[in-house]
Amino acid sequence: MSFTPSPSPSSNIRFAQETSVDDGDIEALHDEVFGPGRFVRAASAIREQGPHDRALCFTARFDDELIGSVRLSPISVGPARGHLLGPLAVLRNRRKAGIGKHLVNLGVEAARVAGSPFVLLVGDAPYYWPMGFRPISAETVRMPLPVAPDRLLVCALDTAVCERLEGNVRHAYCIEPV
Repeated sequence: MSFTPSPSPSSNIRFAQETSVDDGDIEALHDEVFGPGRFVRAASAIREQGPHDRALCFTARFDDELIGSVRLSPISVGPARGHLLGPLAVLRNRRKAGIGKHLVNLGVEAARVAGSPFVLLVGDAPYYWPMGFRPISAETVRMPLPVAPDRLLVCALDTAVCERLEGNVRHAYCIEPV
């Protein structure tokens, strides 16, 4: 199934599905927004286990400048398969314009179209709440590194699957236990 991004919140901003041409710009964006500390986060430990799903990843550009990006990676939580959202990055001088929320909505909708039953993330509940994310127990859904319990969130695209989520979170292509 393919997914076509909806119109942007601003006519000057172009949203598109990520391609390999974007890789260098996205790495530079992540470096600028998060710095080297991004590599020691729980979600980063999962992302290091395998590739992101480029079909569910999106960029935001103003003219030719990359100003935002969101990536989703295939994960498993016990026997269930879904996606991990992140990183979500928007240049500091472009925040508060709805770019990040639009990127999240694009990623979640693409995951829904692809048949993913859930999207998991580690983030601020007040920011993600309007986009359908709710807290999930960090005791039953275990990240490879500690996370604040109120920051582990899930968007249930299939409620029946989410009600049974339990186990260690790992990249879907990871064979080795974390």
